[in-house]
Amino acid sequence: MTAPVQAAERAGTGNPRVILAILSLAAFMASLDVFIVNVAFDRIGESFEGSSLGDVSWVLNAYAIFYAALLVPLGRLADKVGRKQVFLLGLGVFTAASMACAAAPGLWWLVAFRILQAAGAAALTPTSLGLLLATAPPDRRMPYVRLWSAVAGIAAAAGPVLGGILVTASWRWVFLVNLPVGLIALVAAARAVPDSRDSRVSRLPDLAGAGLLTTGIGTLALALVKGGDWGWGDGRTIASFVVAALLLAGFVRRAERHPVPVVEPDLYRVRSFAAANVAMITFSIGFAGYLLTVVLWMQNVWHWSTITTGLAVAPGPAIVPVVTVLVQRYCRRVHPGVLTALGCLAFAAGIIMTLALAGPNGSSYASELLPGQLVSGVGIGLALPTLLSSATAALPAHRTSTGSGVINMTRQIGFVLGVSIVVAILGVTSTYATTHDAFVHGWWTLAVIELVAAVACLGLLDRRTRPTGT
Repeated sequence: MTAPVQAAERAGTGNPRVILAILSLAAFMASLDVFIVNVAFDRIGESFEGSSLGDVSWVLNAYAIFYAALLVPLGRLADKVGRKQVFLLGLGVFTAASMACAAAPGLWWLVAFRILQAAGAAALTPTSLGLLLATAPPDRRMPYVRLWSAVAGIAAAAGPVLGGILVTASWRWVFLVNLPVGLIALVAAARAVPDSRDSRVSRLPDLAGAGLLTTGIGTLALALVKGGDWGWGDGRTIASFVVAALLLAGFVRRAERHPVPVVEPDLYRVRSFAAANVAMITFSIGFAGYLLTVVLWMQNVWHWSTITTGLAVAPGPAIVPVVTVLVQRYCRRVHPGVLTALGCLAFAAGIIMTLALAGPNGSSYASELLPGQLVSGVGIGLALPTLLSSATAALPAHRTSTGSGVINMTRQIGFVLGVSIVVAILGVTSTYATTHDAFVHGWWTLAVIELVAAVACLGLLDRRTRPTGT
């Protein structure tokens, strides 16, 4: 990253803790939107007649795809023109797009406005982290990044509860709630957050490469979502997989040749960074898939209301910030590879507990769903913040900003694949009825993917990677 301290001094450093709070508030809003929409998922489908589970999945996937593809290009653009300017623009676009989502007259209008929302989130997320790193004291950067990352866990806890309450009035309120938060964050950031930029950034990032990534991930999601409906041997399904492979291969090829690629190939030659990205994408598949299956299970198998579902989903995510704080305080000397592997194993255990205990009649939430929720929450708290903070630990200082953008991009790609895999397993139907066996199949699949993530975390056990507390 760029001479952050000099940039901060030129603009006035301010109070790092106040800046952390403001930037975390913006990140909270972007994260909240992901989790709050999960609870509204069923109501959105019901309000647009003829929409299938696969159709409504694009409300989640379109956001995650464009968010992933634009994170690094917009982060680099911000390095060039000024992070604060791009941060404020992204925050404004996100807030305005949230209003448009609330007024969407049809499903595909909603999907289009979600793409605009994703562009705003992709602008504000890397810039908020870059602005934070530029003002944080050097010895507090890692703890500050962990706290910033833990905001996603808090949003995950608040999202289902808040979403369940708001959806009882209308699913449109889950987007309107962003208006007051966005305005508060805009005013506070404009007044209190100093600007920073990277004077060494002279060229714009590879937008064509970002387009290849966007289209490739979108086509792969289309193949997974529609494969069950079209048939896995159908020409359309096979063609979609082939096109996705070609587009993603083209993205990799451009990254090798373009002077300012979306993802610098050299980054993946750092073992710990490569391992963190493999672990992140596999972990995120399980994260997104499990969250969606639990919501669909309670609403469509147990036939619970949205507010009851929101309250029932909350305990697991609510543990995440608690675990994060405990890890920060008591596990400073535990290697990040060990922490993240334990987190993935705990998450896999939570999924397995759910599939073993949950029955279709829903006789007891406390004995059937809650244990798995709590164990998975511990897993998230151990794995997610540590992966985000340790991915860039072995990178040179001027690469940390790009590296943080890439790891967040990887997380969003994992979310897309997780939702798509769940839709493929549960089946694309005009109703939302699915069988107990389909959920069991889905949970076993997600648990195995989490075990793969645990193995990938062992790649962080590199002697060049610093301990968690450094």
